[in-house]
Amino acid sequence: MDVSWEDFGWERLGDGTGRRRLPRWDATAALVAGAEGALLYDTGSTLREGAELRAQAEGLLGRRVTHIALSHPHFDHVLGTAAFAGAEVYGAVGTAELLSRGAAELRADALRHGVDEEDATAATDALVVPRHQVSGDWTLDLGGGLQVLLANVGPGHSGHDLAVLVPGSPVVVLCGDLVEESGEPQAGPDAVPARWPAALDRLLELGGEDALYVPGHGAVVDAAFVRAQRARLADRFGVS
Repeated sequence: MDVSWEDFGWERLGDGTGRRRLPRWDATAALVAGAEGALLYDTGSTLREGAELRAQAEGLLGRRVTHIALSHPHFDHVLGTAAFAGAEVYGAVGTAELLSRGAAELRADALRHGVDEEDATAATDALVVPRHQVSGDWTLDLGGGLQVLLANVGPGHSGHDLAVLVPGSPVVVLCGDLVEESGEPQAGPDAVPARWPAALDRLLELGGEDALYVPGHGAVVDAAFVRAQRARLADRFGVS
C-alpha cells in the first residue's frame, strides 16, 4: 500500500520533500529524498524524537536516512542525531568544535526548557558532532538529478547557521531558526544580531520570490514574510 506524507503526520512541501512540526517547541525537521540518498534537516530534542523521526522517514521512503544537516547547535535541533547510525552529518563550520566542548551546556539548556533529565543525559552522552563542516556552499547529490545546496548563511540566530536549498517547483528553503513564524525570532547569548539581517538577505537571494521558506518554528512562509522579519530585526538591533 502506498503511503503519503500525511499518513505520518508530515507536511508535503514538494516532490520528495516534506517536514514534521515536532511537539512542544514546534521545531521543524525536514526530509529531502533523492533516488539514492535521503537528507534529514535537524533531528529533534531527544533520542526518542530522533528514533521516531528515523522510523517515520524509513516508513515513508522504505530506506534509511543517509545524510543529516544540522541547522544550528541548539538542543531542540541536534539531540536526536545519534538515532541515525551511519548517516553523514553536516554542520556550519565551527559546529563540531562547539558541540564537542559544549555537551554539558546543551544538557543544562535542555533541562532548563523542561526536557526530562534521563532523556537529556542520554542524548548528550551520545552526542554526535558533524563530520562535514560547511564553509560557504556545499552541493550534495542525492541521486536522480537532485542536488541540494547546503549554505553557511550565518551567523545570525546563532554563530553557526546552516540553510538548505532544495531545487524544484516550488523551490524550498530550509531556514532553521533564522526565520520563525510562531513567534518573534529568539536572540540568545550566542546570537550575532549585527549579522542576522544579512543572513536573511542570503536566504532571499538563494530562494527568490516564489520559494517556500520553512522556518525553524511555525508555518511555512513566503519571501514577503522573510523581508518583513528582516526589517523588524534590523530595527530591533539597530543595524541596516
